[in-house]
Amino acid sequence: MSWIEKLYATYQNQPPVNIGNRSDKLPLLPVSHTRQNAHIEIALESTGNFRRAKIIQKAEAPTIIPATEESAGRTRGYVPHPLCDKLQYVAGDYAKFGGAKPSKFNEYLKNLEAWCSSSYTHPKILAVQAYVKKERVIADLVNAGILPIDSKGKLLKKRTEKPKETPEIFSVLPTPEDAFIRWSVEVPGDPQTELQSDKTVWKSWSDYSASQEATRGLCYVTGEVSPLATNHPKRIRYPGDSAKIISSNDTSGFTFLGRFTSAGEASGVSLEVTQKAHNALQWLIQRQGKLIGKQAIVAWAVSGADIPDPFSDTMTLLTGNRDSPPAIYTGYTAQEIGAQLSKLIAGYSVKLGPTEDVIVMALDSATPGRMAIRFYRELTGSDFLARVLSWHTDCSWRQNFSKSESFIGAPSPQDIAEAAYGRGIYQDNERNLLKTTTERLLPCIVDGVPVPRDIVESCVRRASSRNGVEIWEWEKALGIACGLYKSHQKERRYTLALDYGRKTRDYLYGRLLALAERLEGYALYKAGEQRDTNAARMMQRFADRPYSTWRTIETSLIPYKTRLRTKSPVFLVSIEREMDNIVNSFSPEDFLSDQRLSGEYLLGYHCQRAELWPKPDSESENS
Repeated sequence: MSWIEKLYATYQNQPPVNIGNRSDKLPLLPVSHTRQNAHIEIALESTGNFRRAKIIQKAEAPTIIPATEESAGRTRGYVPHPLCDKLQYVAGDYAKFGGAKPSKFNEYLKNLEAWCSSSYTHPKILAVQAYVKKERVIADLVNAGILPIDSKGKLLKKRTEKPKETPEIFSVLPTPEDAFIRWSVEVPGDPQTELQSDKTVWKSWSDYSASQEATRGLCYVTGEVSPLATNHPKRIRYPGDSAKIISSNDTSGFTFLGRFTSAGEASGVSLEVTQKAHNALQWLIQRQGKLIGKQAIVAWAVSGADIPDPFSDTMTLLTGNRDSPPAIYTGYTAQEIGAQLSKLIAGYSVKLGPTEDVIVMALDSATPGRMAIRFYRELTGSDFLARVLSWHTDCSWRQNFSKSESFIGAPSPQDIAEAAYGRGIYQDNERNLLKTTTERLLPCIVDGVPVPRDIVESCVRRASSRNGVEIWEWEKALGIACGLYKSHQKERRYTLALDYGRKTRDYLYGRLLALAERLEGYALYKAGEQRDTNAARMMQRFADRPYSTWRTIETSLIPYKTRLRTKSPVFLVSIEREMDNIVNSFSPEDFLSDQRLSGEYLLGYHCQRAELWPKPDSESENS
């Protein structure tokens, strides 16, 4: 029960201004409330008379509404919400206008009257009660031109074929009789007309709901005897989400049967705790979480303090976006980026105490009705910040995501999955491979464990294959592969700068490949030709059989050397001298071996190429 305790504490630590704040993508809901997308808003006078109605566009559709425990968690059946609901609930004339579904107006009105007759009633709720008792909701909407009817005076159920005759209601939902109604009440002197934003109405319903009799028992979260929840909230990851983390309403299956005779024997959670915990989780996912298909990943501090996003790349972590990277990212050393990261983490540590709780959580569902917590970690603030810093430091490498997105740092888990398995991971509707890979990378960031070897090897293989791949996509895969291999082999202490003292076979072969590519590429540039070099085309073969492939590449360089000997002799001499030095650094058995190269060759290749590229391509180098 630790996760629900932390979420409950998170809700309790929020200031009142955060409750129902409409500036949030999904507001933190008050207790005993839920959120629905409304389609029509009906404005009433304080006496309960109809004033006007309007169709609600998609951007304004999310609405905070009062809800009972049963209505908030309804997945089937007809349990009405107390105030706002569909036409079959709020319209007494629903059947008169040909409604296809069972009318539940009597049940709706009974619940509304019980609220209005209590000591927690509200004048605006009384106005709604007075209006719906007239049983002319649909008639007024038809007269106002909101709902269309056919020649028989029944609700129009299908869109007309002619576009000019299509009623506006079809722009927000396909079936008008499924329209969800919300209310506004215009009281003289009260500027707050919309009930969805009226905090006095929220409090009225919350107090009334808390006063209702419920089964009392021991809450396993607070340790107090409280009214227990029997139906837990849904819509956790997104508005249409019907999966639940806690569900015990299956008395004929195997939800709890076989271990317990009733759901209450398994655990007890109070109504207040489950609502606050689930509301906090919904809010956190929409506010700072990541949604990959139906998988939700979120990290937060229980105290409410800001924390760095552990799932972003280094550029996004430092700047908040990739559109305007700081000038330090254009350099070829990691000193500046290390200093910036240290300052960033130090800034967060001022607000986040070293012993405060930080939670990292991943949710996913295999079926529409049940959700699982796939990953869960509790860390102290100091541990969390140290591991985020370690991840971005260990995986730091020159990343080239495009011409405008170049930086030194670590990639995001989503970028790693794309580099490992290609952009085809986005074609799968469920994005299962992307979700699985991201989930496997979470312990690498949060727990500091090494990146799985198969992911590293997959990134290395894709970076070694350049044929049929866009240049920017290959550059991105190359930088990610180098960063992951550097992190995976951190005991070897690879540096971003070219290491002339490193004499390992794979590193030296990578340097040779970069020099061969540079030599041929410069010769093609001088001749005005635009095509891939032999080194680029044979990169995958070179990684599999380096010695035999190198002989082919070196032989293919002869005509280009002849061309450069007359046009750029100084450049040619410098490249040939560097090649000779590298070959002389090999031990004979290493150079003659055709054993497959490890990912280390990419580091040597990338560093050598970076060392060569800053030199200007001009005739001045021949002087």
